[in-house]
Amino acid sequence: MHKRLYSLAAIFLISATILICTGFTQERIIGVTYTQLTPEAKTQVDCLAENIYYEAGFEPRDGKIAVAMVTLNRVQDPKFPKDICSVVKQKVKSTCQFTWFCEHKTIQNNSVYMQARDVALLVYANYEKMHDMTQGALFYHADYVNPRWKLERTAVIGRHIFYKQRDDI
Repeated sequence: MHKRLYSLAAIFLISATILICTGFTQERIIGVTYTQLTPEAKTQVDCLAENIYYEAGFEPRDGKIAVAMVTLNRVQDPKFPKDICSVVKQKVKSTCQFTWFCEHKTIQNNSVYMQARDVALLVYANYEKMHDMTQGALFYHADYVNPRWKLERTAVIGRHIFYKQRDDI
């Protein structure tokens, strides 16, 4: 009897750890396939997937999710455009918010892109149910640059450092 209780406790602990590590709350995860999306939703997921691919394509899954979260955090913030594609393509003066967009790159690795699209679809469908590991970040940069931003650091995930505006600004 004790062995069975220990086994059940271990299964519960492993399941809870998986949920926490993948960034999900205990609410039901929405499963949707790309083909089930409307044409407009596909366009938005494609923009999110491209942003993930170019910004974090070779990062671990958490890094990809974090980039997706920042993109969607911007969509939710009144200081940014109201849809994913507009956020991804946004320029302030002549500077792209995501530099890859101004560099007119093309996808070179289809399997990495498909991983990015899988993450994009997952975050797109479950954004409001996911734990935001970036803690509300609206900005990030690679760990090898130092932009000297006067922002509050919220997280370091993979090769990126995440920030949000300070409450006192």
